[in-house]
Parts: sequence; structure tokens; C-alpha cells
Amino acid sequence: MTVLHASHALTPTGWQADVRLTVTAGRFSAVEAACAPEPGDTRVAVLVPGLPNLHSHAFQRGMAGLAERRGPSADTFWTWRETMYRFALRMSPDEAEAVAAQAYVEMLESGFTRVGEFHYLHHAPDGAPYAQVAEMAERIAAAAALTGLRLTLLPVLYRWSNFGGVAPTDGQRRFVSDLDLFARMVDASRTVVAGLPGATLGVAPHSLRAVTPEDLSAAAALAEGGPIHIHAAEQVREVEDSLSWSGARPVQWLLDQAGLDSRWCLIHATHMTPDETTRFATSGAVAGLCPVTEASLGDGIFPGPGFVAAGGRYGVGTDSNVLVGAADELRQLEYAQRLGARQRNVLAAPGASTGRALFDAGLAGGTQALAAEGGGLAVGAPADGVALDGADPALIERRGDALLDGWIFAAGARAVDAVWVDGRQVVAGGRHVAREAVAARYARVLGRLMAA
Repeated sequence: MTVLHASHALTPTGWQADVRLTVTAGRFSAVEAACAPEPGDTRVAVLVPGLPNLHSHAFQRGMAGLAERRGPSADTFWTWRETMYRFALRMSPDEAEAVAAQAYVEMLESGFTRVGEFHYLHHAPDGAPYAQVAEMAERIAAAAALTGLRLTLLPVLYRWSNFGGVAPTDGQRRFVSDLDLFARMVDASRTVVAGLPGATLGVAPHSLRAVTPEDLSAAAALAEGGPIHIHAAEQVREVEDSLSWSGARPVQWLLDQAGLDSRWCLIHATHMTPDETTRFATSGAVAGLCPVTEASLGDGIFPGPGFVAAGGRYGVGTDSNVLVGAADELRQLEYAQRLGARQRNVLAAPGASTGRALFDAGLAGGTQALAAEGGGLAVGAPADGVALDGADPALIERRGDALLDGWIFAAGARAVDAVWVDGRQVVAGGRHVAREAVAARYARVLGRLMAA
């Protein structure tokens, strides 16, 4: 049994002072406010629930910063993708596990406690399936187990290179599976996640570029009630190609044909009409936003005000992992809206804290999108929490929602002092307990990958 004492804690009923939280068998068995600390308590200044990272491609952590040299013409998502393909073709299972572990350490150190791994690096470098078809999924699970990060594994169906079933390119060979092979990978992935505490499984038809309508239906059926994630409308060219293929925009097509509901998460959904935005918001599906990546790749700005006004739910993810940070994603989300609207505090209700609005939305939307057990800092809930350093310059003398404003807009990962997942402390003093070993292994792997 562990007992945490927080001077300030964000509980489901709001901020409370002097909160003692008893952890038994990985859950909060007691949460008591207005209590003095007792001998043996682990004392923290500020405690908040851990955030879900609803969209990650962990293998891409190793290429962060490698696509920042301008080419002979305008650089876009499509030129960045070629760099990603070249990097993906080099990586062995051991190397993928090492890179994922590094990404997951950084996620935990920033305040994420669960990841949705949009997993499409399936096969050997020559494109042949491994003898164990879920070999690469096993490596993702091993990285999650090592670091303590909760996992929602989302095996990706990737069959084609463009709308209408255009043959895949050679650079996509490690991603591509037919329906039979994908079904076997999903089945094997269920076994992979079965041994991880709190792990869940969904499916991810990659995009309407990469699956046909028949493929999409087959993949969704394999989810067996779990979450379904799909990239949609990230790029203008994607929207144009979708219109040429079907006469409908990607989000419009999904709304009309796929039966979107609360199990679905549309990743990016950057380019939508006002009608699409409202219909998406009222569908019950979650918008999976990756604001740092969307800025890095020049994708565009998500129509946040209209989506939120219509009651839409959203969460945030790290996507290409050019920068891993919970606060960074929430801050960039709001800042993009400010740049687009030329206003401040765009995503908060009048008179409300923007940090609190972003945090609450990210927690609720991410929890739904990853089919995770929620509850926050409450009796019976999983004992996942993030302690912030009250002595950080951005948090000194703050109270209530001002603590979230200070963390998200001024301090970032610097303010994360400790993290618990399933009652186990995985970050202490701002550093993951396995950081040195994970970083040393990652450095060895990058040495080989960069030399290849």
C-alpha cells in the first residue's frame, strides 16, 4: 500500500486541498480531502490525472529533426513522408523496441500515462511477414511494459497507396497486409496485450487512401467493439483526391458511409467544411489532434471553435514525435487557434481557464478514444497520476486552474516532478526510473540507423 499526500489535487469534483490518496493493488482505495500528511506519506505539491496520448507512431521518434533541411522545391507532408519511409525500412525488431522505449520514457516524463499506438510497421525490411506475424506488436508491448506506459494497441490495415485501390509503392512494403494477414495480426495482437495491465486493443484502417470501402468494413468488424482510428483530411491534396474518387470529402464520406459513433477517432480532420465540422462533432466520435505535428508538417489548423461549440470531443497525440510533450500539444492546439482567429483564449468558455479547458478535453476525449478506464483521482479508479513541482517558477503561488495554466503555457515538461501508473512510480525528480538504460540502448541503435 502506498499513500500520496497532495497539497493540491484535481479530483472529479474539482480542486481540493490536503488530499490523501491511498493506493492498493494499483487503484485508489481512499481519497480524503482536508487531511494532514502522516508519517510515511509520499508528499507532492500538485497532483492531476495522467493524460492519454491518443496517437503515436513510436518508430518515428528516431527520425526527429531529420527532415528539417529544405529540398529543391517547396517541402510538404509528401516530401517529409519519403524521409519517413527511408527511415522505416532500416529498423529491426530490436531497434524498433529500443526507439519505442525512448519515446515512451519521454511521454511519461511529460505527463502522458497512456498511449494509443497507431502501429503500422508490421513486416520485415523486405516486406515479408515475420514468422510471428505480430512480432513488431510484441516489441511495442515490450517497450510499454518496460517503461510502465499504459497501451492501447491499434494495428493498422494498410493496403493501397491512394484512393480507389492504387497499388502500394515499394516504400510502403513494411506496412502492407491483405485482409487475411491483417486478421491474423489482430488476433495475435489480442494475445500480446492480454498480459499488460489496463491494455486495450482496437484497429486502425490507415486512411481512405490506404483502404477501400470493403477493407474499411472488414477492419472495423475486427475491432469487436473496440476503438477504431483512421487518418482523415490531414492534407488539402488528400481532400482533392477524395473528391475525384468519390465526389465526397474524406470526413464527409466517413460521416455518410462509415456510421461514425463513439468508438471512432478521426486523426487530424484538419480540412473540413462547417457542415462536416458540426456533423462530426455531433456524431459522438473523437477528433484526434496532433498540433505539434500538424504545425511541423504544414498541415493547417483544425476548426476548433466551431467543433467545440457544436459539442465535439477531442484529444491530443504526439504523432510523428518530432517533439514529445503533453503540455506542448495542448499549448500548440490553443496557439494555432489564436493564430487563425487572431484572438486569445479561443478554446475556453467565457471567464474560464484555457488550461483547464484544454486539460479536461484532452483527458475526456483521449480516454474515450483509447477505450481506457477513466475515473481520475477517485476511489476505485486506476492509480495513475502526475505530480507537478509547486516550486517551478510558473507554478509558484498559483492555485486551482492557474496551476494548469502555468504548466501548459509556461512550464511544460519541466514542471513534471513524478508520475505513477497502476500505483507504480515510474518518474521521480522529473526523470524516468529507467531513463539511463533506455537512453543508452537508444543511442546504440541510432548509431547504427544513422550509419546505414
